Amino acid sequence: MRAAYYESIGAAADVIRIGERPTPEPHATEVRIRIHASGVNPSDVKTRAGARGPLVFPYVIPHSDGAGIIDAVGNSVDPARIGERVWTWNAAWRRPFGTCAEFVCLPAHQAVALPPATDFAAGACLGIPAMTACHAALGDGPLRGQTVLVTGGAGAVGHYAIQFAKWSGARVIATVSGEAKSRHATAAGADLAVNYRDTDVVAAVKEFTGGAGVDRIVEVEFGGNLAVSNQVLKTGGVIAAYGSTAVPTPQIPFYPMMFNHTSLHFIVVYALTPAQRQRACALIAQALDSGALVHSIAAHFALEDTARAHAAVESGTVIGNVIVDIARRGGGSIESIDAS
Repeated sequence: MRAAYYESIGAAADVIRIGERPTPEPHATEVRIRIHASGVNPSDVKTRAGARGPLVFPYVIPHSDGAGIIDAVGNSVDPARIGERVWTWNAAWRRPFGTCAEFVCLPAHQAVALPPATDFAAGACLGIPAMTACHAALGDGPLRGQTVLVTGGAGAVGHYAIQFAKWSGARVIATVSGEAKSRHATAAGADLAVNYRDTDVVAAVKEFTGGAGVDRIVEVEFGGNLAVSNQVLKTGGVIAAYGSTAVPTPQIPFYPMMFNHTSLHFIVVYALTPAQRQRACALIAQALDSGALVHSIAAHFALEDTARAHAAVESGTVIGNVIVDIARRGGGSIESIDAS
């Protein structure tokens, strides 16, 4: 099968190769998926660059997220699943064989039914961006009547978090870093988008909420935003944090947060419990079926241009998700950047 792979860590252009790799065969409890679209996430490029440690496999086919059609099953899997459209999660988590290839074999429960109205590119955004957003926003239950702050509202996770929160009945404030991103977050459903570069976020949140503050924060930069969070979070509020890149070892003001009865949830989507995963998959399915989710695909690349897809994610300039179209031939490029 054709695949993108790397045999050493380093810059994308230096280490990513395109070539033939062995076509996998499913074990007893696995399905094989013919991949149509492979999603490129920041964790994928960080792993390839070495930020997650040294390479521990002879070679790696990258990417945890993807979507396609089941074309073979192991002898313990219902053969009726052959032909099913599915999306995947954790394909490359502690495994050498991800979705940036014509085929991938995975445990059957990691192939989730993809609704007919959802295309493969959108399906390749569900494993990390949408599932992180779903759990961060709805992990403690419905949000009707609450006010939610989504930091980084134009990011891949933030864009979905806005939509999940609105779908669940919340008012949503999003922070962004520019006018294009403000439009992007508003288009996703944010009731207020605040450009933190030129606006006092605390003042804007207080004004919008009549001084009450927010019930929940879906947080992309826990350490960097902690001072603001502690000023806008209601007593008994929740911070659901999935990142803290700028300040990776923040000092937590324990007593002020304790007396505010703040709950901290640190989220890594790869380690969700089976129950959490099952619930998130069910909520995603419901949201898809109800038409509640708009998918932001910023860029499509051909398999031959997987290194360029990684570079696009690393650049931080695209607003939306980056997809490798596995069956597409020839040179690929950024086809669109949705800054609406």
